[in-house]
Order: sequence, then C-alpha cells, then structure tokens
Amino acid sequence: MRTKKYMLSESQMPTAWYNIVADMPNKPQPPLDPKTGKPITEEAMCRIFGEELVRQEFSTERYIEIPEQVQELYKIWRPTPVVRAYNLERALDTPAKIYFKNEGTSPAGSHKPNTAIPQAYYNAKQGIKYLATETGGGQWGSAMALACQYFNLDLRVYMVKVSCQQKPYRKLLMNAWGANVIPSPSDTTKAGRDVLAADPECAGNLGIAISEAVESALAHGEDTRYCLGSVMNHVLLHQTVIGEEALRQMEMAGDEPDVVIGCFGGGSNFAGIGFPFLRRNLTEGKKTRVVAVEPESCPKLTRGEFFYDYGDTAGMTPMMPMYTLGHKFQPTAIHAGGLRYHGAGSIVSQLYKDGLIEAVAVPQLETFAAGMLFANSEGIIPAPESTHAIAVAVREAQRAKEEGVQKTILFNLSGNGMIDLYAYEQYFAGKLQDGSLSDEEIRQAIENSKLRVNNR
Repeated sequence: MRTKKYMLSESQMPTAWYNIVADMPNKPQPPLDPKTGKPITEEAMCRIFGEELVRQEFSTERYIEIPEQVQELYKIWRPTPVVRAYNLERALDTPAKIYFKNEGTSPAGSHKPNTAIPQAYYNAKQGIKYLATETGGGQWGSAMALACQYFNLDLRVYMVKVSCQQKPYRKLLMNAWGANVIPSPSDTTKAGRDVLAADPECAGNLGIAISEAVESALAHGEDTRYCLGSVMNHVLLHQTVIGEEALRQMEMAGDEPDVVIGCFGGGSNFAGIGFPFLRRNLTEGKKTRVVAVEPESCPKLTRGEFFYDYGDTAGMTPMMPMYTLGHKFQPTAIHAGGLRYHGAGSIVSQLYKDGLIEAVAVPQLETFAAGMLFANSEGIIPAPESTHAIAVAVREAQRAKEEGVQKTILFNLSGNGMIDLYAYEQYFAGKLQDGSLSDEEIRQAIENSKLRVNNR
C-alpha cells in the first residue's frame, strides 16, 4: 500500500480561529428570543452559554486568538495529517488526486474535541461547575466528556435513544470519562416527558435531546451552562483549525484542491474544513468548490426551506434563520446519528442561500459502500458520518474518469469508526436500508413547525 502524509510541526499549528462572518457578503440575521420574537441579547444568551462563547457567537472579527492552554491541549493530537489516498485512487482507476484530512486521530476519535476543549476551558474560567449537552452518534458527547475531565467539570449528556441502542460503546466511553449519560427522550425533563406521553416508543432525535439538555442546564442554577457541538457560530469558529492546517498542508503537497468536501449535520466539520478555503474564494477570487454532504433521509439543505426556526424540538432555544425541515421533523434511525438534525446553522444556511457553497444528499447504502471501499484501500474504518464525505469524493473521482479530466479532491475524514462496528455488522448482514422521504412528508413537517413558530 502506498501512502503519503503531509504533517505540520507543533510550531506550525494555527494560533487563531477564522471567523468567516467577517468576509461574508451577506451577514446572517441575528437569532431571535423564543419568548419575545425580537433579536436576542447577549445577556439572555449568557444564561444558556458561557460568556466568552457568547461574545464569539456575535463577533465579526476575522481572527480570534486561541488561548495558550487550549493550544497546549490541542497538541495532544494536533496537527492532524493530510493524506494522499493513492490506493483509493488506484481502486477507482481515476485520474483525480484524492486527499483526506484525518480528524480521527484525536483521543475521542473525531474532530469534536476541537470545540469541546475551548468550550470547557471558557466555562471553567468563568467559574462554571456543571455542563449539560446532547449527542447524536456519541462523538460530541465523548469529546465533551474528555474535555470536562481536563477542566474538572461535571457533565450530563442526553444521548439520542436510538444511538444509545446502536452505539453502546460510545456511551461507555463517555462513562469512562466521568459523564452521566441519559437516553433521550427521558423522564428527567418536562420536554422528555411530553415527547414520551405522545409517543412512548419514540427513538429520539437531536432536537429532542437539545431541549432536554437546555432545560436541565436552566433548571440547575447559575453554576451550570449548556454547550453543544454544532450549528452555532462559535462552534464552527473553533473547528476552523482543520482547514487552516489543511491550507498549509496542501501547499506542502504542491497541490490545489478543486473541490473540498465535508459531511453535514449541523455544520461543524464541514465548516472546519471548508471555511478557510472559502476565505480565499471571498477575498482572493479563488474558485474552490466547497460541498456539504447530508443524508438523503435528513436533507435540510437540499430539500428544506429557509426560515426562522427553533434549534430544538420543544422550542426553548433561540430561533435562527436556517434551512430546515422543521423542528418537529423526526428523521429515520440511520446509523450516521451525528447527521440526524433537522436544521443547518445560520452561517452555513446563508452561504448556501447566496450560492457560495454546494450541497448534495446521499443514501445510506451508498455511504456504507464508499466507507468499505475506503477501509479496504486506505486501511481506516470511517465513522458512518464520514462515509458521506467519502461517497461524494468517490462520485467526484468517477466523474473525473468519465470526463477524462484532472481534478484534485480534498475531503474531511471527520472521525474513525472503531466504535461504530455494529453499524458495519448491520450493513454486512443486509439489514440497512435507504430512508427516502416524500415531498408530502417534508411539506407536512415544515408546515407543522411554521405553525408553531408563528403561534409562539
């Protein structure tokens, strides 16, 4: 097997996060207070999130310095490598050159600690003692549990129930790092009890888990805050260490990507790999295509609508302008749990609305086939979420072959799948299915959500 890694030294690590809001031609509209319907104040946001994180949420500065303590913790696994996937190229018999940024090398196995560590740092610095969060596939919950260990914070994680069942070792990993994991929907919150009263067999979703985590944080007192792993501006900001490193590594390779690809749930790893490349499009006139890949069963960008919607099912979070399937949407129980979210972050939504990024939805079976091709050629078993990016990289490489053109492809391998082997067992046994949605199902979910938003 032939491979080529492009590595940076610790001294070459980024020392600042990139805030794309500074360069966007149309800034995202502000979030709205769910009680008043007016732009939410920083003071109101600070009751939910850490103070410095709220400042970053509203910031329009182009670069925000990474605290030294955060940089030191990043060095446990960063910089991460960019790898030329020669064997995948050979397997596809393509003239395209394929590179991937390997974020699966962190202790938690994914890109999520890039924001978990600064979120824990800023909350601990503020004097917060307890944090509450949610998790879909378990990667975010694992990362937050790890980060809380570094800063002596107690953590409660509401994990989507179907993911608890599908990914028991993710739960155990969080337990090993000291987190209290509660399957969601649960009877520990009003939001959870309301869902269970309507549907006792509800498999859960990220919107419900967010409602439970926010309710738990607000009920606990002034020493508790909520944190999350995607969607919000400050979360996407922290992930840009991925793309900042990748820019330098592609220069080391003497190559320039024609297309940059990331899987898409709420936007964290997609933004991480894509935003620094978009900066060059916006400020230098580059033409790099940046592609978000979502599940066919949860297609908020490709089939959703753009309007102000809640980030959670119960309507407790600020309302954000987003492409959404509606906060009442219940996705099918695909194994890429981190992508089963009804909406897209406001920054990504605005970029998509303005035609500055692309989006594509892929079916589950195609993603697992691409994941196995990658595992057999490059030797890494990818997380189910990451297989979505691989699937579109494969499509791009095949198109290059059909058209007889050279193309350079870069995708983000957002995490490894070593704790997701049950999903592959199901795939080998032929038990996985593609989850497609009718236009009527999507229309109904959106209309139900709009009705509630308008009648808040």
